[in-house]
Amino acid sequence: MTRLIHDKFAKDYLSELLLPLGVVNPGREVSSEVRQIDVYFMPNPGTNDYKQKLGLLGKMAATTALFEPFRNPVNVEEVLSCLSKLLDVKGEIQRLSKRENIRPLETELPTLWILTPTASTTLLNGFRATVDEENWCKGIYWLPEYLRTAIVVIHQLAEVEETLWLRILGRGRVQERAIASLSAMPVDEPLRINTLELVYQLQSNLTRNQSTDLEVEDRELIMAIAPLFQEQIAAAEQRGRIEGIQQGIERGRREENRAILENFLLVRFGELDPQIRVFIPPLSALNAAEFTRLLVQLSALSLDKNGLKQAKELLAENLLKMRFEQFNEPLTNLLPSLLELSPEDLSLLLSQLPQLSLEELLRILDSSVS
Repeated sequence: MTRLIHDKFAKDYLSELLLPLGVVNPGREVSSEVRQIDVYFMPNPGTNDYKQKLGLLGKMAATTALFEPFRNPVNVEEVLSCLSKLLDVKGEIQRLSKRENIRPLETELPTLWILTPTASTTLLNGFRATVDEENWCKGIYWLPEYLRTAIVVIHQLAEVEETLWLRILGRGRVQERAIASLSAMPVDEPLRINTLELVYQLQSNLTRNQSTDLEVEDRELIMAIAPLFQEQIAAAEQRGRIEGIQQGIERGRREENRAILENFLLVRFGELDPQIRVFIPPLSALNAAEFTRLLVQLSALSLDKNGLKQAKELLAENLLKMRFEQFNEPLTNLLPSLLELSPEDLSLLLSQLPQLSLEELLRILDSSVS
């Protein structure tokens, strides 16, 4: 269980750090036998400043890359599996280039980076992995040239700023010291803020699994993260007291709107339909003018089943208008499919709505109907 938690953290963490440098595709599928690459990365031009901030990780992101992080020391079968994914991707690129009658650029051919806390001498020797001291630091072992693959042994990396963003994916004391190094960075540094948010999520997930006999090092990791969490809270409080007051006022307004809308519908239609209850919390964010207009529209509806149906449509219409800042024909056509969802499915969809485009919403509703 905890291995899956750490795997998710590694994928989210690498995706977050690499996103400003190019296109990141976590979980990219390859081959007819469906397998997934942990993080598939394609660089964008003109990101040198940010790339330098990432140090060694930024240097790895100079070309198209496959990142395969491992929580436990990688074994022979896992290295072979990673190589198989790399060859599948290279085959796809070559087939596409052949169809379009072009030769792929060197930067389009991916490099495989296998990230492991430790690696045995037997494993490294078995794959003929060697160091390249002229171009790369200690801890990076290259397989024969045409394989375009390196095994990064994180615990062998020097504890310097250049390697920090990789050492956070280590284990035990190596990972704890790397996380502690974040405290020396400026509090308002975006990299520090984004990384700590992911680290706090890791801590939260591990804490929720305390009952499943956490390993000693996971318990120690939770304790190591806690002081940084408190420090970040204190800094945020110092920096954002006024912002916090404003947010508190906004939360109060939303809570008041929620209570008003819920009571209004309860009085008007009696016991609230489960589907109607789902619409109430997000609609509490309507501004004063739109919220008042909604109450006026609801008050004009009949008190029978038809009026209840129209109330649901009106709530859904206002919610879609609030999200997309309009209510056109495509959105009108969505209403029947939206209101056919169960309260559980509707609640899940509305929680995702702020991140969905109209095309994505249409696709989700089409699949639910079919």
